[in-house]
Amino acid sequence: MKKSKLRAYARLIARAGINVQKGQEVLIRAGLDQPEFVRMLVEECYRAKAKKVRVEWDYDPLTKLDYRYCSLSTLSTVEDWEKAKLEHRAEALPCCVFLDSFDPDGLKGINQEKMAKVEKKRWPIVKPIFDSMENKYPWCVAAVPGAAWAKKVFPELPKGKAMEKLWEAILQTSRVTEDPVAEWEAHNAELEKRCDYLNSLGIDHLHYIASNGTDLTVGMIPEAVFMGGGDRTLSGQFFNPNIPTEECFTTPMRGRAEGIVYATKPLSYSGELIENFSIRFENGRAVEVHAEKNQALLEKMISMDDGAAYLGECALVPVDSPISASGLLFYNTLFDENAACHLALGMGFSNTIRGYEDKTLEECRKLGVNDSMIHVDFMIGYEGLDIDAVCRDGKIVPIFRGGNWAF
Repeated sequence: MKKSKLRAYARLIARAGINVQKGQEVLIRAGLDQPEFVRMLVEECYRAKAKKVRVEWDYDPLTKLDYRYCSLSTLSTVEDWEKAKLEHRAEALPCCVFLDSFDPDGLKGINQEKMAKVEKKRWPIVKPIFDSMENKYPWCVAAVPGAAWAKKVFPELPKGKAMEKLWEAILQTSRVTEDPVAEWEAHNAELEKRCDYLNSLGIDHLHYIASNGTDLTVGMIPEAVFMGGGDRTLSGQFFNPNIPTEECFTTPMRGRAEGIVYATKPLSYSGELIENFSIRFENGRAVEVHAEKNQALLEKMISMDDGAAYLGECALVPVDSPISASGLLFYNTLFDENAACHLALGMGFSNTIRGYEDKTLEECRKLGVNDSMIHVDFMIGYEGLDIDAVCRDGKIVPIFRGGNWAF
């Protein structure tokens, strides 16, 4: 891959992704797969006048060793230095970049029961710190190829060619053109227009129905709006949370979901793939799940806490999006969720509430925004999906037909 193209991508993440401003700190989380690109990204952040750029590295094989040899007590303990580091982050509010390159099956074989217990024990300690940062800092999730991930997407190719093909797919779907920043400005404007139309309808609930058996109604929060593309922090700093993105999304009302929905793509959760699954909801809660692969992991996911079994997001994505048009199954939520309509179990977004700037997080949750330690997107869109908006005035408005926008 040409270095000029990679440099343009790094610049896009720094300038349009987190939109780092002079004097801001930057935190980058990355795997070990693309150190040269991470170096480029660090340099682009400094060129944008970042005060300090810090990189934290992740490596699945080390995580697996920790869970094999460390006790539950050791892994569950939030050390004083860990808490101090998080508190510093809450005070400094660095721009955060999460570079995803992980193997979709990278934690296969890990003790999932132990992992879930560790997360449950640590969460009550770190949750207040994360809550205190809500909507206060710019962040961006982007991706770079990893060898195992590339071979998963292109199993017929040698590793080097698979990596090159995955780079091409990432850059194309991320709109890395001659002028990617201008391309993103135009894309954000188009998403904003669609959100404005959806917000003008006064939607009471969405009805999803599909030829694969999906028949689900999801209630909306009257005070919530659809959002898409870029976002702003409470201080007004603009950023793009996901590169790429194709969705118009909102936070649904906790407790208002009825029916069954079938996933149309595999879900990578906790380092393993869950495949061919369905979820049935009653009174907003997931009460029954079935999966051909990793059903126990799916059951574990919806029992992580009380909110894990409730919906936190409804996202609308047409099947003619660039990611879907690529014809690739990425085995990666960042890309696959932007190839198809999706729902998310777990935490909802408080910033979808009108006037959230003047409300506390607790006030937003009282309006119906779900709270949970997880937020897991799963894909339900395909050519056979129709969606209707049932409005508060009783009018029924087609939103999707055959997997694409109906307006």
